[in-house]
Amino acid sequence: MTKFVVVKKRQLQWAAVIVLVVLVATAVWRWNAAEPTLANAEVGNADGSQAQVFQIVTGEFETTDRAGKMLEAYVWSPGNFNVKKGVPVELRITGISGDKHPFVIEGLGIKGTVTKGETTIVRFTAEHAGTYPIQCLTHTDLRSGGPMVGYIFVQ
Repeated sequence: MTKFVVVKKRQLQWAAVIVLVVLVATAVWRWNAAEPTLANAEVGNADGSQAQVFQIVTGEFETTDRAGKMLEAYVWSPGNFNVKKGVPVELRITGISGDKHPFVIEGLGIKGTVTKGETTIVRFTAEHAGTYPIQCLTHTDLRSGGPMVGYIFVQ
């Protein structure tokens, strides 16, 4: 007796999305593991001090809802990281998804813009412990594909 399995188009689409997400997550994980000097390292400054260096990228997730409406969400990746109080920090933020992402780091008085295909370098030294959000000014809520927010934890 022969049995047939029927697979609907929607099931194939969801399977493809899941496989894609797993592949991207694996690639990011392997990339971060292969580049420990950029992911969370300390490098020397011209004055002899050590700076904490973090590599960040802009990311985008896209899908359609059941009604066929396109949904987008933008993220910083990684979205959260810890830094040491009083130690210089260097963020290397590379634009991968989206055209431009103007941003602020609340509480540190830092403003900048990340452009697709370019790396924006931000340097600061946090003098006070606390949580400092890095907020994209374009993607602030669900209607604009956000909130695109990450958190810098100063300890």
